[in-house]
Amino acid sequence: MLASTLMLIALLCAGVFIPVPYAEMSPGPTVNTLGEHDGEPVLRISGRKTYATSGHLNMTTVRVTSAEYRMNLVEAVYGWLAHDNKVVPHDTLYPDGKTEEESTQENAEEFSQSQESAKVAALRQLGIPVRSWVIVSTVVKGSPAEGELHAGDVIKAVDGTAVERPADVAELVTRHKPGEDVVFTIVPAKEQAAAEKENRTATATEQVTITTAASDDGGERRAVVGISAGTDHTFPFTIDIELADVGGPSAGLMFALGIYDKLTPGSLTGGKFVAGTGTIDDEGEVGPIGGVEMKTVGARSKGARFFLTPADNCAAAARDTPEGLTLVKVSTMDDALDALEDIRSGRTDDLPRCAAG
Repeated sequence: MLASTLMLIALLCAGVFIPVPYAEMSPGPTVNTLGEHDGEPVLRISGRKTYATSGHLNMTTVRVTSAEYRMNLVEAVYGWLAHDNKVVPHDTLYPDGKTEEESTQENAEEFSQSQESAKVAALRQLGIPVRSWVIVSTVVKGSPAEGELHAGDVIKAVDGTAVERPADVAELVTRHKPGEDVVFTIVPAKEQAAAEKENRTATATEQVTITTAASDDGGERRAVVGISAGTDHTFPFTIDIELADVGGPSAGLMFALGIYDKLTPGSLTGGKFVAGTGTIDDEGEVGPIGGVEMKTVGARSKGARFFLTPADNCAAAARDTPEGLTLVKVSTMDDALDALEDIRSGRTDDLPRCAAG
């Protein structure tokens, strides 16, 4: 008995003090995009008529342990047994040794981009024109583009071929072999900012020639200059999204629906409690997200009855749906608006529901 007791104590100590390479996800807060958070409106629109709203269009979140936190074996076992938590390999949340600061910065950038795409998707759905252009999003330190191109520069053309989408830039650059020159036609970021401030179209362009280098990301060898391209927009009125301490791209769909609701008469939800998740792009396409099982739990615990679920997440979400929550399958903003029409009209039998795969 003494030997067994000592062995048990040793095992318990090992379980408490020996770290394991896992992290934990759990349901996070949900926020009504039509309401307030910390006493401030989540969506604030000025320069355009808005309308009263009712009900809930809640965005949902997931809590995760920090990059530096090292879970012990006891915590991992408890997390595996807990119904509402999920234990995953640490590298799933923080790949390539990413630090907490790097992860926070990346999440903030994705959150900012999701807000822009939500605005564009909502306004285009309403037929409101939005001006867009391709820009330099980031410049890699030590790359051929460093000092030649800068974040915010507008890319008008590459080798004389006009660009309309960020993907066009990479396509045109990779037509070259490493070591060849590529010519960018740009509007410098300062000139673009001045034009926007004066409400005019920037016309002063520059030609920038950059010698390409070979890619070193482990994939097929190709020509690169060391930038990532993105999209910037000018909106005809002001839309501010105020929500601190949230990151990632997964609130895009719910922000877009909230903006749409505030800019149209009547209520999208008919006073119902609807929550959801999903990325959204400028064209209104809804993309998958992580941690959907945690988000459905968090939504239902706050009172949601319907959950707008990206089509690619449906199977995972449907495997363990919280009681009283209807999972509604959506692939586009059009799908979400159609579903909301059915919900507020009481035609819930017509809803496209998620099924377990």
